[in-house]
Amino acid sequence: MIFARSRALLLVFLRPRAPLLTALNNGMATRFDFLVIGGGSGGLAGARRAAELGASVAVIESHKLGGTCVNVGCVPKKVMWNTAVHAEYVHDHEDYGFHGSNVKFNWRLIKEKRDAYVKRLNEIYQNNLNKAKIETIRGHAIFTSDPEPTVEVSGVKYTAPHILIATGGYPAIPSEKQVPGASLGITSDGFFELEGLPGRTVIVGAGYIAVEMAGILSALGSKTSLILRQEKVLRSFDSLISTNCTQELEKAGIDLWKNSQVKLVRKGDKGLEVTIMTRKADGQETTSTIQDVDCLLWAIGREPKTKEMNLEVLGLKLDDKGHIVVDEYQNTSRNGIYAVGDVCGKALLTPVAIAAGRKLAHRLFEGKKDSKLDYSNIPTVVFSHPPIGTIGLTEDEATVTYGKENIKTYTTSFTPMYHAITARKTQCVMKLVCAGKEEKVVGLHMQGLGCDEMLQGFAVAIKMGATKADFDNTVAIHPTSSEELVTMR
Repeated sequence: MIFARSRALLLVFLRPRAPLLTALNNGMATRFDFLVIGGGSGGLAGARRAAELGASVAVIESHKLGGTCVNVGCVPKKVMWNTAVHAEYVHDHEDYGFHGSNVKFNWRLIKEKRDAYVKRLNEIYQNNLNKAKIETIRGHAIFTSDPEPTVEVSGVKYTAPHILIATGGYPAIPSEKQVPGASLGITSDGFFELEGLPGRTVIVGAGYIAVEMAGILSALGSKTSLILRQEKVLRSFDSLISTNCTQELEKAGIDLWKNSQVKLVRKGDKGLEVTIMTRKADGQETTSTIQDVDCLLWAIGREPKTKEMNLEVLGLKLDDKGHIVVDEYQNTSRNGIYAVGDVCGKALLTPVAIAAGRKLAHRLFEGKKDSKLDYSNIPTVVFSHPPIGTIGLTEDEATVTYGKENIKTYTTSFTPMYHAITARKTQCVMKLVCAGKEEKVVGLHMQGLGCDEMLQGFAVAIKMGATKADFDNTVAIHPTSSEELVTMR
C-alpha cells in the first residue's frame, strides 16, 4: 500500500495539471502534457479524455469550437434535412385526411433558430473545456524549427511531449484555371450562410454532400439540377444503393445532368450562367447553358487542413492529397506527433474522429498500449430522401475479399407502409451480403424511410459477427420496414 501510494504521488509529480515553462532555443514555451491542434470532434474528444486521465491539456483553435460537424456539417445539415422532411409531409397531408392547410415556408426563421442552436453548442463546448481545466488557445498554430516539436500561436510558443493534429478539412472548389468563374459558386460552408431559399440551384458533385444538399433544396422548393461526371451518384456505395438513390433523385424532380462537367461560370442579367459539357453515348460532346442560376454549389470533395502549418519542419509523411499518413495507432512519421479525423483522409465521419481521439488518449495517458480504433464495420448514414444506411462491405468488395463463389446476397425492394395511401411514393431497398458457409453478414445496405434510425442496432449485431441464421432467428416487428431484414429468403 505504501509503495502504491508513493508511486501515485510520483505520477502526479511527473504529470502536473498546470502547464510548465520550458527553455527552448528562442525563448520560453508553455509546456503541456498534451497539446491538441484543432477544436473539432476528434480533437475535443481526445483532449477531454486525456484531461480526465490526469493530463494537462491545451486546445488550439482559430475558429469556432466544434469543427465542421457542429458549425457547417452534421448538426446544421440535420436541422435542414428535418426541415425538408416536413416539406415532404406537407405534400402527403391531404392523403392522410388533412385538408385546407395553407403552409408557407420561412427560410429566415429556420436559419435563425438553426444558427442559435449551433451557437449554444459552441458555448457548451467551451464550458466543457473550462470544467475540465483544459486551456483554450485562440489562433492559428504554426510549427517552429525548435529542437523539440513546438507550435507558435500569435507570437507565443507551446510544446508538449504529445501533440495531436486534428485540424479536419475544408470543401474543395475548382481553380479559375480549371473552371473560369468557379469562384462565383459556393460550397457546403456557404450553404449555411444563405439568407433565403434559392429559386434556381445547380449542384456539382455525386457524393453524399451533393446528394444531401440537392435533396434538401429540392424538397424546400428550389428548382435543382445535379451535375454528375458519370451516370450515378454515390458510386463508392453498393450498386443497389447507387442505382436506387439516383432513381429517387430523379423521381423527386431533380434534374440530373449525367456524364457532364461544368466548363464555365459567368454572371448574367438575372443570375449566374453555368455552361456544361455533356458526353453522349456515341462519344460526342455537346455544350449547354443553365440560365438564371441563383446558387451554384460545389460539392466535389474535401481537402485536408494541412497547409500553412509549417509541417515541413516536422518531416511528416503526407499522401498525394496532403493527408497526414498515420498507422493503426494514429502515430505519424514523427515520434510524439499524432493525427485523427478528416486530416488523415480515412473514414471521414464525426464518430470515427471522436472514437479515435479517445482511444489515443487512453493509450498515451492510461497505459493501454493496445488502445486503437477498429476501422472495420463502421456504420454510416446519408441523409438523402429517403435516407441511406450502410455498414460493411459492398457486394463488389466482398467478392474481391472472399471470392464470388463464397458470397451470397439477399435483397428486397418494397414500398413502405407509410406510402400505402399517399400519391407520392418512395422505394425501400435492402441488401444483405453474406460470406462463407456460415453466411456471416459482412455487409448491410439499405435506403428507405427510417433506414437512418434502424441501422444502429443492426450495426451492433454485425460488429459482433452475426450470421444470416441469427437474423432469421430474430422475431420480426410488424408492421415495420426493419422486419424485412430478418425475413429475407
